[in-house]
Amino acid sequence: MKVVVTGAAGMIGSNLVHGLNAIGIDDVIAVDDLTDGPKYRNLLGASLADYFDKDEFYQRFAAGELGKVDAVFHEGACSDTMEHNGRFMLDNNYRCSKRLLDACQAQGTRLLYASSAATYGGSSEFREVPEFEQPLNVYGYSKLLFDNVVRRMIDHATSQVVGFRYFNVYGPREQHKGRMASVAFHHFNQMRDTGHVKLFGEYGGYAPGQQSRDFIHVDDVVAVNLWFLQHPDRNGIFNLGTGRAQPFNDVAEATVNAVRAQRGEPPMSLPEMVQAGLVQYIDFPPALVGKYQCFTEADMSRLRAVGCEHQFAPVGDGVARYGGWLASQA
Repeated sequence: MKVVVTGAAGMIGSNLVHGLNAIGIDDVIAVDDLTDGPKYRNLLGASLADYFDKDEFYQRFAAGELGKVDAVFHEGACSDTMEHNGRFMLDNNYRCSKRLLDACQAQGTRLLYASSAATYGGSSEFREVPEFEQPLNVYGYSKLLFDNVVRRMIDHATSQVVGFRYFNVYGPREQHKGRMASVAFHHFNQMRDTGHVKLFGEYGGYAPGQQSRDFIHVDDVVAVNLWFLQHPDRNGIFNLGTGRAQPFNDVAEATVNAVRAQRGEPPMSLPEMVQAGLVQYIDFPPALVGKYQCFTEADMSRLRAVGCEHQFAPVGDGVARYGGWLASQA
């Protein structure tokens, strides 16, 4: 099987490449923009058949110059939710994806692509239907626009098309993402550098640290992508979270206790951490007012309805595992 992974040096893309190798697929073409050169480290140890810069790949793939490609995992995108250049965002996330979809359909290539929970924005429910899609930024809108293209064509698609609305993904190989890296990544760095972690204080009717998200470990994201690869008759747009919202306080508590365990120290409760100054709360940033999701929780009904029964790691387990990986990289 020949597989392409776009955004292959990014967080989800690189973990997918390693996941494909783990199930015996090594005819993998990696596609990315390595202007940020150190991202190559995410692909160390991976077995690749070829590498293309993203600009070269899209042109050559559409022209049919790469031979028969069985599937494309399309993870390449600008995922910076604070990027306000709508022209850039729509060209990079929407138009590029639309051209890729057309090429895949023309060549009988399966397309499994990254959408986002940002399509829901300020909604209070997170089901894959239009009435709950209210993006708060142009990133979320760019993803929704492409999802709507897929909705219009999927009933007569000539090959598999699957979109994954990723919720809050955390885990290995996200160090290059800067401010867009997960809160777990930032917490581990804060513990290393300052001896404490910081969370937003009261905002949106939520007590300090109680704003809640659906946090999903990248290993679970990879597992579901690979499940769909092995079930080519399943099509559609699916939430990809755990189905359980957990407060940021849970991430902080899991992070601090993971670091303490690495030091041979006993676990602490959240109140004990706050009292000891290990968890601290800061004022909510004015720049995020009105642009911030205080609560997300994936409705997993559609994923379960197509037969995917993968069991997702809760924050405590996933963050502890991630802490072990980060420690091994140091």
